[in-house]
Amino acid sequence: MTSSNACWINDPASLRARLPAAPARVGLDTEFIRERTFWPQLALVQIAVERDGGIDVLLVDPLAPGMVDALRPLLSDPDIVKVMHSASEDLVAFGHACGAVPAPLFDTQIAAALAGVGGGMGYQRLVHAQLDIALPKGETRSDWLRRPLSPTQLDYAADDVEHLFALHDRLAARLDALDRAAWLREDCARLVETAGNLEGERWPQLGGRTGQFLDADAQRRLLRLLRWREQQARLQDKPRSWILDNELATLLARDPPADPVALQRRLEAHPKAPRKLGAAIWQALTTELPDEAEAPLSNGEEPDRKRLKRLQQAVATRSAELGLPDGILASRKWLEALVEGADWPGALAGWRRTQLEPVLAPLLAEAGEASTASV
Repeated sequence: MTSSNACWINDPASLRARLPAAPARVGLDTEFIRERTFWPQLALVQIAVERDGGIDVLLVDPLAPGMVDALRPLLSDPDIVKVMHSASEDLVAFGHACGAVPAPLFDTQIAAALAGVGGGMGYQRLVHAQLDIALPKGETRSDWLRRPLSPTQLDYAADDVEHLFALHDRLAARLDALDRAAWLREDCARLVETAGNLEGERWPQLGGRTGQFLDADAQRRLLRLLRWREQQARLQDKPRSWILDNELATLLARDPPADPVALQRRLEAHPKAPRKLGAAIWQALTTELPDEAEAPLSNGEEPDRKRLKRLQQAVATRSAELGLPDGILASRKWLEALVEGADWPGALAGWRRTQLEPVLAPLLAEAGEASTASV
């Protein structure tokens, strides 16, 4: 079903005229392309607004002159709730194109998970489950940068925001009844903060399992290469793997060449190597970072599987008690960090710690006592 009140907006004056004054909430979605770039290329912005008891859908062309500037006040207004679904990449697209990450955010995918409806549910599935409305799937791989967009594309785009308010009302009521609205605010605020991080992950060497089995010096070299790659990918607006793929970065960190000539020979022999970037790669590989001494390093050992299993079982039990889908309360990666001695990392530091510390702290303490006794 497509909104009969959907309209195409391709100039800033029309956008300002169609936006109601001081709305309490808007529905937001984007269409973007990210196949050959680091940053999502914002191609379409869908906005749902409430008017006279109904819903207007504004299909905004961000390629039109002045449009991203016209969108910025709406995105950054702290008094307007932005209702979105699975918003992480949309937030990055808005942040890069408009210089503003939408906030405050109500993400209906996160809300559905915290309300016990289901984890990782797509928009179409959630609309069907909550509202008994079946939406078509036909334009998911369209070229959204082409102009004009087809009627089918416009219909699909309008559907993506038309039902956000109905989802918001149902899920917000359920979260209030469960006393979990604060959980959602915390998770959405973290999502917004992550999208606004222009520096990238501080310790990217921890992201891949291969790098965790390098020795300490090699892990630091990998950190240097991945920090350099992140900077270059952002500056050149190219996918990270186009700058330096993970396999080659790990090989160079594990077995560094003796000099720039040897490095260039390695690059020439590797099919995916950026041969023209040899000098920059050498400099990155051999230049110490100011904070690399602070870098957390893996000891190259698999986590204690028995300890990890006990934590996972405790988390599964608590998740079942709360009616939460698997993986929402704590991921394996977070639990591995706890096993290795981290102090409630990442998302575990908030409401999740409140729910989990009473059941996990005794298990972690037993493990710590066993470790001390074995020394």
